[in-house]
Amino acid sequence: MLRTHTCGELRIQDVHQKVTLSGWVQRVRNKGGLIWVDLRDRYGVTQLIFEEGSSDKSLLEKAASLGREFVVQAKGTVLERTSKNDKMSTGDIEIKVDSLEILNPSKVPPFIIEDETDGGDELRMKYRYLDLRRNVVREKLQLRHRMMQETRKYMDGQDFIEVETPVLIKSTPEGARDFVVPSRVNPGEFYALPQSPQTFKQLLMVSGFDRYFQIVKCFRDEDLRADRQPEFTQIDCEMSFVSQEDILNTFEGLTKHLFANVKGVQLEEVKRMTYAEAMSGYGNDKPDLRFDMKFVELNDVAQGKGFSIFDQAELVVGICAKGAGEYTRKQLDELTNWVKRPQIGAKGLVYVKCNEDGTFKSTVDKFYSNEDLIAWAEKMGAEAGDLILVLSGDAKSTRKQLSELRLKMGEELGLRDRNVFKPLWVVDFPLLEWDEETNRFHAMHHPFTSPKKEDIPLLETDPGSVRANAYDLVINGVEIGGGSIRIHDRTTQQLMFKHLGFSEAEAQKQFGFLMEAFEFGAPPHGGIAFGFDRLCAIFGGSDSIRDYIAFPKNNSGRDVMIDSPSTISDEQLTELSIKVSLSEKK
Repeated sequence: MLRTHTCGELRIQDVHQKVTLSGWVQRVRNKGGLIWVDLRDRYGVTQLIFEEGSSDKSLLEKAASLGREFVVQAKGTVLERTSKNDKMSTGDIEIKVDSLEILNPSKVPPFIIEDETDGGDELRMKYRYLDLRRNVVREKLQLRHRMMQETRKYMDGQDFIEVETPVLIKSTPEGARDFVVPSRVNPGEFYALPQSPQTFKQLLMVSGFDRYFQIVKCFRDEDLRADRQPEFTQIDCEMSFVSQEDILNTFEGLTKHLFANVKGVQLEEVKRMTYAEAMSGYGNDKPDLRFDMKFVELNDVAQGKGFSIFDQAELVVGICAKGAGEYTRKQLDELTNWVKRPQIGAKGLVYVKCNEDGTFKSTVDKFYSNEDLIAWAEKMGAEAGDLILVLSGDAKSTRKQLSELRLKMGEELGLRDRNVFKPLWVVDFPLLEWDEETNRFHAMHHPFTSPKKEDIPLLETDPGSVRANAYDLVINGVEIGGGSIRIHDRTTQQLMFKHLGFSEAEAQKQFGFLMEAFEFGAPPHGGIAFGFDRLCAIFGGSDSIRDYIAFPKNNSGRDVMIDSPSTISDEQLTELSIKVSLSEKK
């Protein structure tokens, strides 16, 4: 072994012990006749000391030659430090070095490998193997490791069996775009990388594996942002002979287990809310419940007073920001400009300041009396010192705009504490949603989601009103997981495909294998998939999932470290029966 201990292991009780350490040079402090070297590995940092007189000259010269990130082996004796460092786990001791071997020198790194680094995102991604040496990044991957182990522990305790499903599958038209892989031995045909193991886990239920899970890599060729990567990890799960309630209880248990065993947090009971309630009260299907500011509709008290913007609106709706009545005119103008940005799309913002003396100051004083505004305040539960913010327009876009404004106010008022966790089950999603571009209904989740039995007749008369046996787990405004009770008989699945615009031939070509399996005694079943990277980011208090992935892609879907994606040779293209024009090559 090239070491007897790690660099985070030695303590005061180890004084006088002969040890061998190996690691990377964090920094060198040379005072001439006295040299200190901080030696680092993934377990911590230990200080080495080289002293003129007690160390031979060649040893001192070798220590002086060390640079940042040199890989070295040091042998010596553990001493008690005279000047202790309580910020280090090894801060009570240091190693008086007798022997030093340079195992590998290092070029000067392109950025400082410390918690507070001078490297930008792109530079650190290019040299990701160096970025991973930093404590803050390593700790995020250690968190990910712990969450994987605790997930497996819980699932095993609930009698789930971990089964690996294929990575090379067939492309299907529903959902996001597939990554496709050409087949050399089947010219002109392609595999697809899985967006989810959905059909395979359903087939496992048909097979009698009544409790399946997998921590699985999935792939989607979609536009990227902070919480998306082209390849991501799911905790994928399926159960047989269960109701929706069984699944919610089982995976509420997993969520509480992870919080208790990884973060030491006892999670409160997970609330339930229908999709309709979420959209009406918060303007989106993943509301952040760490703060209130629930939507209040004001049509009955705001319309008919001569203010044409409100009178012509389908919806007049507002939120009450508690304690924000002291906002200055400048702050309110900034909020107005913020909601007018193209990303939000509101035409304007009406505000009402509730003054301490019982009067009101608003942008619509010309149209509304003090008595009118009292009616607004009473309806919204606003008190002296509060601020009412109101938007209007068509119902769908106005709710979406107010949802963004609500989140911004929560952030500005310090109400979105990363150490507070408010979980929520959102249930009763619509089965179908209308797509204006394709002029047809699409599955809101996927085409294997079961409609509620009582709503099946509506598929013929009012498809948009059909509710699904679907559910999402939301924590702090982030969708962590989603799933549904599945269709498990051929007749209902064919009916679903019909309403999604599939011809019988198309349905048979894409999913005939699944419908045939349903004819061999498929049990009632359902499941859920958790976005594992997002879950890690929630636990780590981050907005981005990137640091919880060892080798992530950038916002363009590129791995700048290995320069991928990249071109391939003409010989490879020919072998794969792929023709590329000269213009495409350029």
